[in-house]
Amino acid sequence: MAKYRFGRLGEEFKKEISTIIKDEVKDPRVGFVSVVDVQVSSDLRHAKVFVSVLGNETEVKETMAALNKATGFIRREVAQRIQLRYTPEIVFVYDDSIIHGARISKLLNECLTEGEKDE
Repeated sequence: MAKYRFGRLGEEFKKEISTIIKDEVKDPRVGFVSVVDVQVSSDLRHAKVFVSVLGNETEVKETMAALNKATGFIRREVAQRIQLRYTPEIVFVYDDSIIHGARISKLLNECLTEGEKDE
């Protein structure tokens, strides 16, 4: 039962944080950011927000720095939108799984096209 609640809270946080980053964070260093997942601790004191950033290494570093700087603002906005006794401390974590997935997909497509050439 409790695990289900944390999953629902994580999804709600994910939705709200995505909206806040997209619509209300005005820092020009924040480029194309996707919130991939949110893990909320069992005591609701901490939330890890996994984000994927489209861009090169420099853009990723600048975006992560901007998100870390905006953490207080984002936390305050989340507190206004989601009514909880405690609003968790938010930590942004860079998640490059989408980049790995795209790379694997590209390699598989290359293998398939080479296999068709051999036939």
